Amino acid sequence: MAAAILLSLPGAVALAGPHVLMDVDSGRVLAAEDAFKRWYPASLTKLMTAYVAFRAVEAGEIQFDSPVRMSQSAAKEPPSKMGYPPGSVLTLDNALKIIIVKSANDVATAIAENVGGSEQTFAARMNAEAQRLGMSGTHFVNAHGLHSTQQYTTARDLALLVRAIRTEFPQYAAYFSIEGLRDGEKVMRNYNFLIGRFEGADGMKTGYVCASGFNLVATATRDRRTLAAIVLGAQSQVDRAKKAAELLAQGFKAQGFAAPALASLRPSTSDSSTATDMRPEICSQEAVAKRVKMRDDEGRLIVNSPYVREMTREPRLVAISLGGADGPESKAPRYANVPIPTPRPAYPPQSAVAGQGD
Repeated sequence: MAAAILLSLPGAVALAGPHVLMDVDSGRVLAAEDAFKRWYPASLTKLMTAYVAFRAVEAGEIQFDSPVRMSQSAAKEPPSKMGYPPGSVLTLDNALKIIIVKSANDVATAIAENVGGSEQTFAARMNAEAQRLGMSGTHFVNAHGLHSTQQYTTARDLALLVRAIRTEFPQYAAYFSIEGLRDGEKVMRNYNFLIGRFEGADGMKTGYVCASGFNLVATATRDRRTLAAIVLGAQSQVDRAKKAAELLAQGFKAQGFAAPALASLRPSTSDSSTATDMRPEICSQEAVAKRVKMRDDEGRLIVNSPYVREMTREPRLVAISLGGADGPESKAPRYANVPIPTPRPAYPPQSAVAGQGD
């Protein structure tokens, strides 16, 4: 499915890298390119982490005020992270806000351990949900998205997941539109640059490791119509925001009645079963230096796009904190914190991944 544009979008241009533009309510695909190409999800993984948690709440296994305890193994995860010490307890509600806005890997692992009993068991639940949703090109081994060659997805599969979250759990949509969090004096702005800057933007998640490039799932709602843009492998935070904004803006100009359904898309014979590794392009010294130039003197991203406006006010912050976990713990069996003979992602040194997993 290599066609760059399935529907003629006014003023649209071809975009490099896999992408899908979907009408969420109808499930119709307005634009797509390399929708079945295998890709590393990075922190887009946390969309499935949240979805499994939502399903557990709906099943009565756990509540939003249930405790999420920080284990030693969770506390050791590389950044991005909150840095809570082992033994810290927060509510599932706050934990979900943190993994979506701050993209904290330590908190994602803690959710997995507390909801599923262990990260490995939780990953099995993630894969079971992926299979149930028809995400045939997806496999998970962890809840946070730090790099593993055994963790991969496709733009088409992510579209299926996004539609499931938005249509099955509309009551939880607010988690994905939070502009920022406040933890005491610490302020954490949402890595999704479109929130508060693109008209109607209301979600969902960013992702970045060297191997994946800069990924973004962006949703926006105008006149009761919600579109979702999945952009994979962009060269920078700026590029992924501009590409998603252009797709969404042009998509709102198209009705899409004749567009194909997401379920009807089929892979092409050229689609590879090997995920693309973007590390040489994304994490070279030249690439890093180029991205530095995309910020102003105060470190703020400069996005020159007719669809993205500056935020002229302070972001609306949601307060979070440790404690307050009065709900029941998950009844999932707990497993001892001992090595398990299954492959675990080989993480690069923390100095090389600082800021990754956004």
